[in-house]
Amino acid sequence: MKYMFQTGIIFAVTLIGEILSQVIPLPVPGSIYGLVLLFVLLLTGILKLKHVEGAGSFFLVILPFLFISNCVSLMDSISLLGENVVVILILTVVSTLVVMIVTGGVAQLFINGKKKKELAIKEKEGTVNE
Repeated sequence: MKYMFQTGIIFAVTLIGEILSQVIPLPVPGSIYGLVLLFVLLLTGILKLKHVEGAGSFFLVILPFLFISNCVSLMDSISLLGENVVVILILTVVSTLVVMIVTGGVAQLFINGKKKKELAIKEKEGTVNE
């Protein structure tokens, strides 16, 4: 019963996201609104992690199975892929590199910010080793 309740919460947030996508005149999918809404609810503490954690973990476990239909559809379009294989490979490599560079840069910013914060705390306490 607990998992049904948790799944119901996730579906309710997703439904609200879909409604928002119909009401707000922006080209943003309802699923994105739902994810952002769920994130904000968890971040603010309005919704506790324990209220959705079990169902969320279950969905993560079955996630690969949700892509099977997409893969089958992709196999039906293999002739189109063959015609554009060079373009697809270039786009894949470039987008992968961009994601890696941006992710690394953001992670480095966070790490440097944390180090500066720790150094400032140590300086305040007078425990900096020189």
